[in-house]
Amino acid sequence: MNVEQYMQDLGQRARAASRLVARATAGGKNAALLAIAAALRADRDVILAANGEDMAAGRDNGLEPSLLDRLELTPARFDAMLEGLEQVAALPDPVGGITDLNYRPSGIQVGRMRVPLGVIGIIYESRPNVTIDAAALCLKSGNAAILRGGSEAIRANQAIAACIRTGLKEAGLPEDAVQVIETTDRAAVGALISQPEYVDVIVPRGGKGLIERISRDARVPVIKHLDGNCHVYIDDQADLAKAIPVAMNAKTHRYGTCNTMESLLVAEGIAAEVLPALAEQLLAAGVELRGCDRARALVPAMLAATEADWSEEYLAPILAVKIVAGLDEAIAHINQYSSGHTESIITENYTRARRFLSEVDSASVMVNASTRFADGFEYGLGAEIGISTDKIHARGPVGLEGLTSQKWVVLGDGHVRE
Repeated sequence: MNVEQYMQDLGQRARAASRLVARATAGGKNAALLAIAAALRADRDVILAANGEDMAAGRDNGLEPSLLDRLELTPARFDAMLEGLEQVAALPDPVGGITDLNYRPSGIQVGRMRVPLGVIGIIYESRPNVTIDAAALCLKSGNAAILRGGSEAIRANQAIAACIRTGLKEAGLPEDAVQVIETTDRAAVGALISQPEYVDVIVPRGGKGLIERISRDARVPVIKHLDGNCHVYIDDQADLAKAIPVAMNAKTHRYGTCNTMESLLVAEGIAAEVLPALAEQLLAAGVELRGCDRARALVPAMLAATEADWSEEYLAPILAVKIVAGLDEAIAHINQYSSGHTESIITENYTRARRFLSEVDSASVMVNASTRFADGFEYGLGAEIGISTDKIHARGPVGLEGLTSQKWVVLGDGHVRE
């Protein structure tokens, strides 16, 4: 295969398809999403079997446990894919909406219309469910998509791609509206991120190394987050009946996700009361604890933390623990070491909660809730294309609105400028 020619052909077809999808009605796009869901249901056993082959190959190739976890398409995750499609179909269509339409002194009306971005390239590792999430969100927001999943998920992704084509065809939309790259050659990634004439934005989802490479080499805009060093801060006015379950869920619900807690901060006024009990549960769950000297004095089984631990995204059963003087030190620590993804405070003090929300500079900031909720599905977006820690265009979970832009529209009736 000539990868350059193959990718150019995909880009040309995606650009042509994007113009047709951009003008599709909400009903047409919703029909396609529901047809894709029906095709997935019909091919459920085929897709799960393909994923089983991917999992077996991953184990044979020594794939890390966190990547195997992301790769596995359990029956529950399969059902979540279907639910996500149905939720996206039920969401309002953002395309074409005009906001802020006002008369100007000249008599013209000026407003802003929401429009698709065009062609979106998504590069991701392991998770085959991303193929459906990305397809659904790009389609509903009026965009064409070129999807490049990891080589470890190639069998499941191709089985899912066949269902997407079936659904698009049944709904009368171009099959090229969603194209899943068929080659595992890494040169395809380089070609995809170097085609500004065909691709309008790139969304990388995967490890830090992948995202750094895409951000460095791409010739088109990138929506990204590098890593997820997420914090939970237990305030000295926290309710321990909330604090311990929230912290346990934030860390142990799943280890290999970007919204998993990697650093725990505890106010000194409550540390002796909460930390030993929480540490006991974490250690029993198999979590390795790395703490500051004050934390280790309360929990002797804790290992010593290094400076590098405060910035680390482990994606593993490891947790950095630090005792802080109070809210001011917690906020300062988070803003210094966080990756800007998701942070949570556990407190019953409304004033402190408000300060945490306003002063912590991250894409998602929470009160008395697990960081694991930082997810497009949980936020009501139906699904997410990814999570952005950038501050321009899109921030946090990126759903339909994040995959559109706005253009100015002017309505006149023969008006000329004096």
